[in-house]
Amino acid sequence: MGAVPQPEVWVDSHCHLWEGGAELVAEAHQDGVAWVVDIGTDVEHSIAALERARTLPGVAATIGLHPHDADEGPAALDALEQLIAAGEAPVAIGECGLDYYYEHSDRDSQREAFAAQIAMAHRYELALVIHSRDAWEDTFDVLDAEGVPPGTVFHCFTGGPEEARAALDRGASVSFSGIVSFRNASEIRDAAALVPPDRYLVETDAPYLAPVPKRGKQNRPSWVRFVGEAVAAARGVSTAQVASETTANARRIFGLNDPQAG
Repeated sequence: MGAVPQPEVWVDSHCHLWEGGAELVAEAHQDGVAWVVDIGTDVEHSIAALERARTLPGVAATIGLHPHDADEGPAALDALEQLIAAGEAPVAIGECGLDYYYEHSDRDSQREAFAAQIAMAHRYELALVIHSRDAWEDTFDVLDAEGVPPGTVFHCFTGGPEEARAALDRGASVSFSGIVSFRNASEIRDAAALVPPDRYLVETDAPYLAPVPKRGKQNRPSWVRFVGEAVAAARGVSTAQVASETTANARRIFGLNDPQAG
């Protein structure tokens, strides 16, 4: 008699919870998602994420200043750092980085805020969650100047093999979102195929970027398994293997224990 297959366990390594988050988290747990990493994008959202992490099982929080809001400047960064000084326990800094597609903040402000948050990750020995859109060269330049923190993750990876290798060469990991399941995302799937087993994660980026077969709907953490299925197809392995590898990687990078153990 063969071994009984174990249920798949997932970590949604990047999402944005909102009001009603408790129901979304409960739904995710029912669908095999052990942990949800709730991402801070400014001071207000970082505080809210930390509160959810305190009150909801299996939720971890990051604090950060998104490049869209980088022009809030040093005052916002100081406020984020004060959260740590006050005893809060984020699992990472970010999401932070550069976005030259929308440019809601000017590029100088984005680079300054990104560099400051890299320094914060070093200072508190925390992981770093990076957003990079249409800004690969500058993203790598700022990282090289500041030094890449252990546990650096390129979230919602949208590059191809070249950008993946550049991230991996710097010791970073890459996280794949529902975009990997989109028909026109062959370069992202090529990147998913080449990353080492210990250097990739999966995420929903909920409420955005719902994966196939849920495109057009508001994304949910419980749908991270569909991202995993697309990554598995790109890698030519089982979905269970992707679940096992990405969950182990997320636990290591973000310091996530069994939520049942407290």
